[in-house]
Amino acid sequence: MVEVNCESDFVAKTEDFQEFAKNVAMHIAATNPAGLNPEDIPAEVVEREREIYRAQALEQGKPENILDKIVEGQVQRFYKDSCLLSQSYIKDPKISIADMITETIGKIGENIQVKRFVRFQLGE
Repeated sequence: MVEVNCESDFVAKTEDFQEFAKNVAMHIAATNPAGLNPEDIPAEVVEREREIYRAQALEQGKPENILDKIVEGQVQRFYKDSCLLSQSYIKDPKISIADMITETIGKIGENIQVKRFVRFQLGE
């Protein structure tokens, strides 16, 4: 389930808007993002990822003085892969979901915003 907001009921009923909402929902179902933005991912999840990246870098023999930069780069990549708005769109990997939102805004002429989502999975 995805909540996409727009400014008017008229736009919400258009085919372009409904297609956009459907595509975002399908993308969420396929990719299972951890949150909308980095702020939505729990701090303990990010900290666990940092520890994993640090251990991997140490295991590879990376120098201590560049360890923090390596870990930070890995965390940024984790955010890009885990946050819905920065993920590459599954139907067109050249654009992100944020880019797709911008394209749709240009097409329909009204501001839209993905507010939240919930992903259900059988067996959970």
